[in-house]
Amino acid sequence: MSRTGNLRLFIGASAATIGLTGCADSTRVELQGEAALVLPGVVSSSYSEVRLAISPDGRSAAWGSTNRPGGRGGWDIWLSSKRRDGTWSTPTVAPFCSAANDFDPAFSPDGRALYFFSNRAGGFGGDDIYRVSFDGTRWGNPVNLGPNVNSSGDEWAPVVSPDGQRLLFASNGRGGRGRHDLFTARLQNDGFTLAVPVPGIVNTTADEFDGTWLADGRTIVFARAPNLEKDQINLYVAYESSGSYAAEGKLSLSVNTASTDTLGPAIDPSRPLRLLFSGSRSEKSTGQMDIFEIDYRFVPPHRQLK
Repeated sequence: MSRTGNLRLFIGASAATIGLTGCADSTRVELQGEAALVLPGVVSSSYSEVRLAISPDGRSAAWGSTNRPGGRGGWDIWLSSKRRDGTWSTPTVAPFCSAANDFDPAFSPDGRALYFFSNRAGGFGGDDIYRVSFDGTRWGNPVNLGPNVNSSGDEWAPVVSPDGQRLLFASNGRGGRGRHDLFTARLQNDGFTLAVPVPGIVNTTADEFDGTWLADGRTIVFARAPNLEKDQINLYVAYESSGSYAAEGKLSLSVNTASTDTLGPAIDPSRPLRLLFSGSRSEKSTGQMDIFEIDYRFVPPHRQLK
């Protein structure tokens, strides 16, 4: 199974309910207001966009598209930069894209690198995770993260923790409880330690993928579906307690919808209390799948009891 197969895209209804269906034993996440479309006409377009990455300085944007014309391969990463007048440049395909599939971009916390997956030649099999350097203007050459991260299967959706010390990603080639599970690896010199499953009850017999850390570096928002090829995909939240992810809940209809896929979560590091995600909402969407944003906050335990 490969994410670079058919992505199921639907148009459906949504609601404006705030909060989570589920709770935690410590600080929890509370969604604020309604989801809004991100940069319509630039990022969100008549095509399909998944997983937006914003640089820490807020001046560079990268995202994946499965069908925007003018790319180099099947799935491509597109770029736009913020001008001095606050407007955004016309999207261009990333210069490091290949004739293969390149997808799921995420900036490093210092903004000096971008992580993504690709099934280009020379990897370990399937979709591998790569890193490419960035100086704010120029891009380097992509480097495969090696066998401690990549496997003969598919690795997707890399993201580095806010402290820059941990890589979170999905894999179906490293063993686990299901077909796709979430894994972490720690930064070690110029590479990473051997990846291990996220501890606790995040990984199940369902498909878990597309994870991101929130601003606290502990809370994870991730995608789950019984079978991502045929079942609806929703976003969930998991909370860390004593080194294990022991409590989780499904995000409310402020993010998920009643009948359409929601995936590709990320945070905007220039505005870290803003959650980005990919979805389709009949009353707001401009295309097949767009990028949305919604604010959130962390609520201390005593507030949860009221």
